[in-house]
Amino acid sequence: MAPDSAPERRDPAVPLLAVDDLRVSVEGSEILRGVTLEIAPGEVHALMGPNGAGKSTLANVLLGHPGYRVTGGAIRLNGEDVTSWPTEVRAKAGLFLAFQYPEALSGVSVTQFLRQAMSARRGIDLSVLEVRLAMTEWMDRLGMDPAFGERYLNEGFSGGERKRNEILQMALLEPEVAVLDETDSGLDVDALGVVGRGVTTVRGLHPTMGVLVVTHYQRILRDLVPDRVHLMLDGRVVESGGSDLAAQIESNGYDAWRA
Repeated sequence: MAPDSAPERRDPAVPLLAVDDLRVSVEGSEILRGVTLEIAPGEVHALMGPNGAGKSTLANVLLGHPGYRVTGGAIRLNGEDVTSWPTEVRAKAGLFLAFQYPEALSGVSVTQFLRQAMSARRGIDLSVLEVRLAMTEWMDRLGMDPAFGERYLNEGFSGGERKRNEILQMALLEPEVAVLDETDSGLDVDALGVVGRGVTTVRGLHPTMGVLVVTHYQRILRDLVPDRVHLMLDGRVVESGGSDLAAQIESNGYDAWRA
């Protein structure tokens, strides 16, 4: 049964996140065809592959997107099977998704949004003052203007501002596992560096947090050096390795694994 608050880790030998032979369909078409991977506390994993490989599908399924149907396998957080849990319960338990295209919410300020999200995650009703103090501290670390908190969520934000806001959310919610779904999409080199350094800063203060970076390219991995890299093709992880695998993919493309 799903808990009302974040679970305590009971056994350090149990993976932080385990995806076991996961199979997922959309409207009768199988998208994920037996995906398996494990992330230990403090590890960064990169999931690479071409468009249509199933990378973003996996990211969305991890957070319980209702548009996808799990037909086999399991998702476990700290050893607990969360496969059937709704999105909001997974989020409370410590799963976080940084979206590829974060949506704007007119009339809802960044501060209001974060107060609600942080209160749900911690299981207590935080005051506006508590949230603002925490935001101010993290905005300073991330090089953000404090006035940012009064703007409506993602409304009129540049691509870089939207992604930086996702990093701020990640910092304040202190997830067990953060899934970054193509966070590098549409960013120039400077903005990409800001995001990479921001995630590194958050990891420095939350060293047990696991990170899954979904990306097409190696460039974000220069700041977020992965412990493991997984290559996905046609809904399957066809190879896993160290950070050098990302360089091989960047240099050689996907043809060598399609044979």
